[in-house]
Amino acid sequence: MGQRQPVPNDRRTFLVVAHTGRDEVTTTLITIARRCGEAGIALRVVDHDTRRPAAPYVQTHPIDPQMLRDAGAEVEVTHADSASAQGCELVLVLGGDGTFLRAAELAYPAGVPLMGINLGHIGFLAEAEAHRIDEVLDRLIGGEYRVVDRMVLDVAVIDPGSVEPRARDWVLNEVVIQNTSHNGVLEIVTEVDGRPVAAYGADGILVATPTGSTAYAFSAGGPVMWPDLEAILVVPSNAHALFARPMVTSPRSRVAVEVHREGRDGVALCDGRRMLDVPAGSRVEVVRAQRSLRWVRIDSEPFADRLVTKFSLPVTGWRGRS
Repeated sequence: MGQRQPVPNDRRTFLVVAHTGRDEVTTTLITIARRCGEAGIALRVVDHDTRRPAAPYVQTHPIDPQMLRDAGAEVEVTHADSASAQGCELVLVLGGDGTFLRAAELAYPAGVPLMGINLGHIGFLAEAEAHRIDEVLDRLIGGEYRVVDRMVLDVAVIDPGSVEPRARDWVLNEVVIQNTSHNGVLEIVTEVDGRPVAAYGADGILVATPTGSTAYAFSAGGPVMWPDLEAILVVPSNAHALFARPMVTSPRSRVAVEVHREGRDGVALCDGRRMLDVPAGSRVEVVRAQRSLRWVRIDSEPFADRLVTKFSLPVTGWRGRS
């Protein structure tokens, strides 16, 4: 359950992670610097924007810390690493869902809650839109926000005949096991709680959290799951099979995907950002993580309203309870 956050007596610090290079981001950053400076809250700012390191390109847009100091804030510039969020009260994310997932990589290991301000397109992970920045800052500065837990999955790649994983990672949205070459199908067997469920050739398979159900899993034909639900979603991607329906399993389940030993190599793509090799014959095991991601809430908007708004769903004719 979320609860109102007490304002600490020592020096408060917000970590800011921004999708830079846009005029509206610069304007929002200056507003944050001015308001936090007036409230005596220090800012720690990630020095550049690295998007999708799993992709063959990296874009960087340095942030000018002097611009923020001129607005009245005490500013520390930091690199994006495991120490970025240590000691911060919260992580404030300016951008879309991609920027939010990048910030989660900093917040989750440190156990620091994060909140998104949408400056992207859909921005499903964001708590508020950019035009509400003053209202958001009023709530954050006053400590008038709640922190709730969002389910996270642990991912392990295990070689045949081995007990210890060859690689580990975690995901907030989903892990996608797919063909490395994108040429032909990936032959896989899906297993739940130690028992085989289905075998087929496919482009890949997704194992997602309720938070991730409205992301890639949704595009692949999976159901929408309310984010406070605890469950694991399994969605085949373009499977060549008569039975290849999405499955919703218990949050206590162990979901495994075995790649056929005589087939093609695969990769496990974690939240679209981090890539793990999955050689032919190996398996990917996915379980609920012991720790959850801490998520800042300032609104009590029903999730159904968020669905309607973000996906522009038609609700004409609704009368409600009379």
